[in-house]
Amino acid sequence: MPRMLDAVVIGAGPNGLTAAVELARRGMSVEVFEARGTIGGGARTEELTLPGFRHDPCSAVHPTGIGSPAFSAMPLDRHGLEWLHPDLPMAHPFPDGTAAVLAHSVGETAMSLGPRDAGTYRRLMAPFVGKWDTMAHDFLRTQWLGLPQDPLTYARFGLVGMQPVSLLNRRFQDEKARGLLAGLGAHANAPLSGFGTSGMALMFALAAHHKGWPVPRGGSQAISDALAGLLRAHGGVVHTDFEVKRLDDLPPARAYVFDTSPTALARIAGLGNAYSDVKYGPSVFKVDYALSAPAPWTAKEARRAGTVHIGPTSGEIGASLNAATHGQDPSVPFLITAQP
Repeated sequence: MPRMLDAVVIGAGPNGLTAAVELARRGMSVEVFEARGTIGGGARTEELTLPGFRHDPCSAVHPTGIGSPAFSAMPLDRHGLEWLHPDLPMAHPFPDGTAAVLAHSVGETAMSLGPRDAGTYRRLMAPFVGKWDTMAHDFLRTQWLGLPQDPLTYARFGLVGMQPVSLLNRRFQDEKARGLLAGLGAHANAPLSGFGTSGMALMFALAAHHKGWPVPRGGSQAISDALAGLLRAHGGVVHTDFEVKRLDDLPPARAYVFDTSPTALARIAGLGNAYSDVKYGPSVFKVDYALSAPAPWTAKEARRAGTVHIGPTSGEIGASLNAATHGQDPSVPFLITAQP
């Protein structure tokens, strides 16, 4: 008879692997089962264009990865993970050749927004700069895990973060600041009029001011490989090319952890149509390029940045998100460009 495991994790994406490592580090017996031939899920790297050109099919830049409370507690560097930092975390160019930038420092970011909005940006960030560790602990988790470490900052951030970006942008007078924040909020893939989009924008900005927006050396696969290496070091096992069709395919365990879609969970666990009414948000369209030289951006700041947002204005970004949300093709799509 197979031995009873403490946990079986279905899906070797970054969340499944992180859960497996957290359990294994606490002395539990854990095995991970992945349907694909390689681990990683949304954090993997493949040759997609020309031989020798390695691309990240999904995640590429990791603002909340390097600042993750879970990752910070793991010695992932011992298993090959190295973070690389561009000169600028993000640039937001405009047609006139200028750009707003999200820099490591609040001051450089503020100066790029123009004299009328520089002070407003500094005042917006001032209550939260230097508090990333406690804010990450309080916000990058499920909220039923106890009281926040810093209740005052938690409440203060919540009052601003719950606002739509469209409301937050009324504090600014010029388009550079509005475009910058609209682009940051657009990572939610939701209309800028949606509640909580300001929280998304501010967290990404604070991540840049804390530890930056880095890329892993060798691509996002390095994150998954490091997690798998750490898992094995604690006695965990990873199975690939193993498609789980029902729970009977798996060894007995005290807990089954799913890093899958809700519909896959329902199918495997025999839950019938339990999640048939799940509504997915708008998706994205991704293009990978093999370049003979760095992209020749008109704005010099974009040549120094790891990520480039192309909107350019808050109005155009908002219209793009609204169109996508309603199943329409945006006439001016918002582009998040990564150039690792």
